Amino acid sequence: METPPPSADLHFRPTGFVDAPFGLDGQVIRLAGGLLWFSAFEVIASEGGRRVAAPLVPVAGLDDFLAGLSDAQAETARETIARIEAPRAPLTLGERTLRLDEPRVAAILNVTPDSFSDGGKHEGDPQAAADAGFAQSTTGAALIDVGGESTRPGAADVWEDDEIERTRPVIERLARSGVAVSIDTRKAAVMEAALEAGAAMVNDVSGLRFDERAVELVAKAGCPVVIMHHAGGKGDLHAEPSYADPLIEVYDWLADRIDALVAAGIDRVKIVVDPGIGFGKGVAHNLSIINGLALFHGLGCPIMLGASRKRFIGALANEAPVEERLGGSLAVTLAGAGQGAQLLRVHDVAETVQALKVWRGMRDQALTPVA
Repeated sequence: METPPPSADLHFRPTGFVDAPFGLDGQVIRLAGGLLWFSAFEVIASEGGRRVAAPLVPVAGLDDFLAGLSDAQAETARETIARIEAPRAPLTLGERTLRLDEPRVAAILNVTPDSFSDGGKHEGDPQAAADAGFAQSTTGAALIDVGGESTRPGAADVWEDDEIERTRPVIERLARSGVAVSIDTRKAAVMEAALEAGAAMVNDVSGLRFDERAVELVAKAGCPVVIMHHAGGKGDLHAEPSYADPLIEVYDWLADRIDALVAAGIDRVKIVVDPGIGFGKGVAHNLSIINGLALFHGLGCPIMLGASRKRFIGALANEAPVEERLGGSLAVTLAGAGQGAQLLRVHDVAETVQALKVWRGMRDQALTPVA
């Protein structure tokens, strides 16, 4: 088995998934306390941001492999592997507790005039928007993610008071009825108003970098927070993509951001990571990240995957317009579920919930011992 250079950085990607762990003691590891077991790691060794080796290490041979590493590499590897295996703590969302031992649907509810997929659908009518959120919840969404500012390429910035005016009345209606709500925003004032209105989680596409007040506010609120990777500066979500290795670079960016937020007083168990599909990434970058999504379990945080109806799906499907990307969206959703993603952020709730029920049925059958 190839031994990485002692100077290399190591990343551990779970692979070799098996149907069930029966009779495989010592040969498989359970992924993040969920419904998946895997039998090997792809150990990605990099120097200067570029891969120099990627041996496939069976779980059964892991101890021997670790024994051949430098002391520093072995210590970091053991910490990463422990995070990969550890169950994810449930998220407390107001009166509701969201368990993360199986994939859950986070429904997108935009109250914007210009979002790429459904902009203007609920503009100026908070009751209609709330009714749409109630329908999403009844259909099976575990969480409704309410947003009042488009983050598509070229979208205009929205004044924070306008964003509050769009989102607060919708959140109030949903939260009063016991629906779990997150606020999709980059602005501390909008976060604060949403939390006061009953939102229970913050979803910030800037990774709490856009607004200098955001980190302190989230730390003080003690609420769960989603941090998303993007390639540009704190105010540039769609910088021209340039990666030596998109999977490793996104992972390292998120790892550094987690460390900064923990140092600022945010509990690690309340941080959810999102690799930011479509944000400063081309088609090949997005596909590399989705193919390697299991790597992000090494961060020890729940994973949110948001790829619903995005541009790369159209690019792979004869330039299908936004409204004709359901099949591709479901394909990515199931790819995420198959790699242990805990939260799947989608537009098409009923279809996604049905797909995940079938996926869960197959997992349940695989995990039923044969008499």
